[in-house]
Amino acid sequence: MSKVIIDEYGQMEFMRRLSDPLWFQAFGCVLGFDWHSSGVTTVVAGVLKQALKQNIHGISIAGGKGRKSTSAKTDIPVLAESLGLSSAKISSLLHASRMAAKVDSAAVQDGYSLYHHVILFDEQGNWAIVQQGKNVENRMARRYHWLSGGIPNFVREPHTGIISDSKSPGALDMTALQSQENQKVCVDLVKGDTNNLKSSFHKLTAKHTLDRWLGCEMVDTSGYEMPRRLDWDFFKHLYDIQPRNYEELLSIPRVGSVVIRALTLIAELIHGTKASWNDPAKYSFAHGGKDGVPYPIARGVYDKSIQYLYSAIEGAELEREERTRALKKLANFSERILPMQ
Repeated sequence: MSKVIIDEYGQMEFMRRLSDPLWFQAFGCVLGFDWHSSGVTTVVAGVLKQALKQNIHGISIAGGKGRKSTSAKTDIPVLAESLGLSSAKISSLLHASRMAAKVDSAAVQDGYSLYHHVILFDEQGNWAIVQQGKNVENRMARRYHWLSGGIPNFVREPHTGIISDSKSPGALDMTALQSQENQKVCVDLVKGDTNNLKSSFHKLTAKHTLDRWLGCEMVDTSGYEMPRRLDWDFFKHLYDIQPRNYEELLSIPRVGSVVIRALTLIAELIHGTKASWNDPAKYSFAHGGKDGVPYPIARGVYDKSIQYLYSAIEGAELEREERTRALKKLANFSERILPMQ
């Protein structure tokens, strides 16, 4: 199926499809894999990693689940050199892989910890990234999709989609348009006098200070929890670096969720530049996850996805029996979801 799609529409279109959360979900269902929200991500990515061949598809895939997710940084140069990519494009791929992981673990603080990361890239250096995180409290998963070419930078609404079972209240999204001014103040804070930053931190961590700064007992302060401790020697290190912008600040090793949250709160509560506390998830799972409770679905999107996959199955190099079985799976899948409208 992958070969048919790539031959008919090109490598970039195949990756664009995978960067669509709904198409990715439908693709996994048609292949007959676990339709549960978390299972389909790891299984589809794992199978693609085994099935995609450079000499046939012109696409490589690095990373994986758990420890394999960190192998992307060593796999990318080897695979990219096999595709004949330049050192500049290899550096660009490494930066994309690293920044996508940094954004979804630090700049977007939604309660989900990343445990899965794969990056696909073609002979021109175009790429797509699929990541997944888990919330240990509700034991649910969330998938993050990325695609090269359509984003101005990695810290300004860069996702092609985030799919989740539900939205998280009080989620911090430093990539939102609403957070852009806050980003600028955060950069100014680390480039300024570290003692002033330290003083602002102590003001906000003093007892009952948050209530005073927020100025209203009715405000939900759950999202405004300030980290208890900060490594001020590290902030002196950031001062020495003098990052030029927020993306460069986020890319610095050891700049994680704690540093980002502290700077965000100081910029918002003391300097008055608002950040976005709205969950950036844009889609919900059509079947409602493992509890079996259905949610409304976008029928038009699924109609197009089903027709697209039907054409791919018809054109795939499959035995008659295998093709028939795949078409039956697609028919059963469409019959299950479409009557829910």
